[in-house]
Amino acid sequence: MNRLSQDFARGVERVTGSALGPYQSAVIRIGFAGTWLLFLLREFPHRRELYGPAGPWSWNLAHQLIAENHAFTALMWSDGQLWFELCYLLAVLASAALLVGWRTRTAAVLFMVGVLSLQNRSVFMGDGGDNVLHLMSLYLVFTRCGQVWSLDARRAGRAEAARARAERARAERVPADRVGPVLWAVSGLVLVTAVLTGRFTGDWLVPALLWTAWAGLGLWWAAGRWVRSPQPRLLLDVLANVLHNAALVVIMAEACLIYATAGWYKIQGSRWQDGTAVYYPLHLDYFSPWPALADLMSASGVLMMIATYGTVIVQVAFPFTLFNRRVKNVLLVLMMTEHAVIAVVLGLPFFSLAMITADAVFLPTAFLLLLGGWAARARVRLIRRGGGTAQVPPPRAPEEADAGHVGFTA
Repeated sequence: MNRLSQDFARGVERVTGSALGPYQSAVIRIGFAGTWLLFLLREFPHRRELYGPAGPWSWNLAHQLIAENHAFTALMWSDGQLWFELCYLLAVLASAALLVGWRTRTAAVLFMVGVLSLQNRSVFMGDGGDNVLHLMSLYLVFTRCGQVWSLDARRAGRAEAARARAERARAERVPADRVGPVLWAVSGLVLVTAVLTGRFTGDWLVPALLWTAWAGLGLWWAAGRWVRSPQPRLLLDVLANVLHNAALVVIMAEACLIYATAGWYKIQGSRWQDGTAVYYPLHLDYFSPWPALADLMSASGVLMMIATYGTVIVQVAFPFTLFNRRVKNVLLVLMMTEHAVIAVVLGLPFFSLAMITADAVFLPTAFLLLLGGWAARARVRLIRRGGGTAQVPPPRAPEEADAGHVGFTA
């Protein structure tokens, strides 16, 4: 009994004392932000037909639907062309900021606003990948996904080194962050304006989340700036860790639920039962960007049967393999390879990128560190070829990387 209580105490300490999975959360931040950014840039010439006033799903039709389902979208605040262009630009900038990890917490909130605003404006324009991105944009708000591989982490490291030098030299304190408070003030002004003008109508969830995030960032900055006692900041840090770890568990559970439901529904289909389901989408014009490649693959009946049955087996089995690391890693490789093939053969790159990113939350930390090392060395080689100088930074331990959540960089 004593040992059980000790294990429980260690578990509670681990969950509250640190934000787990810093590299996994960084990968899903980069993956989902990059997927949405690439989609927005690719569809930039067609943005008005997809989500704007020139689309077949007009503003009046969208307004009628949203009055019934109470979905959040800032595009319903005005039917003007200028407002649409501003919202689209905000979505692009927020995705880019989240991708590189600049002001990660604020960027995650703006990223969520951009995703929900565009997708809820034209609900019939999306596919399965958009649904995954829709959910993950909400979950990312609760994560501390800028601990590593972000501009926030690099800036926090430089600030910590500057403070250490100032203490050794007994100099004045390092100048406080100014960009964060400005972002916070502007965000508060926008929220107040939205409330006073009656823009927050319908469901209360997203407005409540926006106000909570805004208040939390203000408390975080005030606790670090004006309160000398460390207890308030430690309490906020514990709450942030708990929210992060809970959100990470929800993301994992969501990925398992997607594969489990997809696999069990496939089992009930007659085409999946007789091993021919994969054959048919290869011969649909909409899903055949490379007809010759599709014909080559579908020419082998054995290959089609293996792909059909293999897809069902992998999707149904994956949630049950999480307790066996080796089997789980093998299935991860198979699923990521499958989505890569879908991206090329069926012409669904953004769906595949979204699903590969969701799978990446289960990747082992050792592999992610190796991948980060490769990326750092590639970056150094590119800089040197351009005539610059750069050094490969040493890998940072997760507990050291938590310093990236200072002020408004969390």
